Amino acid sequence: MKKYYAETIGTFAMVFCGCGAMTINEITGGSITHVGIAMTWGLIVMSMIYAFGDISGAHFNPAVTFGFAYANKFPWKEVPKYFIAQAIGAFLACLILLFLFPQSETLGSSLPAQGFEPYRAFVLEILLTFFLMVVIINVSTGSKEIGTMAGIAIGAVILLEAMFAGPMTKASMNPIRSLAPALVSGNLQHLWLYLTAPFIGAFLAVMSCSFVKEENCC
Repeated sequence: MKKYYAETIGTFAMVFCGCGAMTINEITGGSITHVGIAMTWGLIVMSMIYAFGDISGAHFNPAVTFGFAYANKFPWKEVPKYFIAQAIGAFLACLILLFLFPQSETLGSSLPAQGFEPYRAFVLEILLTFFLMVVIINVSTGSKEIGTMAGIAIGAVILLEAMFAGPMTKASMNPIRSLAPALVSGNLQHLWLYLTAPFIGAFLAVMSCSFVKEENCC
């Protein structure tokens, strides 16, 4: 059970801090800034990897769990349990954010920028998750994001992608990170793309692994 608790706590911390930064930025008129939000996402993910990587693998993302399972690095029977643990953490974080900041209209929901068509956002989210999963699968040990450089590398790529793509799609790369604030805040428009694109991106990343690595891939 410890690994499920770790996934719940880690996902809770990630969503609470990441979506919390977006929420506070929204209600304060931009006090956190876009750069601050990107840094928050990157730093909280890096911190949680170091905290729980050796316990649960520090997935905190259903697409990552799926990617590891598809790469034969993680047992499929554990996938639903990880999904549930991640969902509990994400929804609990969003409910607390709603309690703290009821004036927020989005609670950090993932929404394409105005004028940026959903199909373009869909493609961008696929690419963002592809890059993220490529890094994860190449710096992790088996299905665990552990090691001196894993946290830095994964946190850095999340910070980087949030920095340049955040204004266009919110750079979700994580179905549960998008689903929880959407349901709690009622912002369900375009949710389909955030629930599908990360899984496609993770799948393509695992497929690409065999082209660059001969061993210990999938």
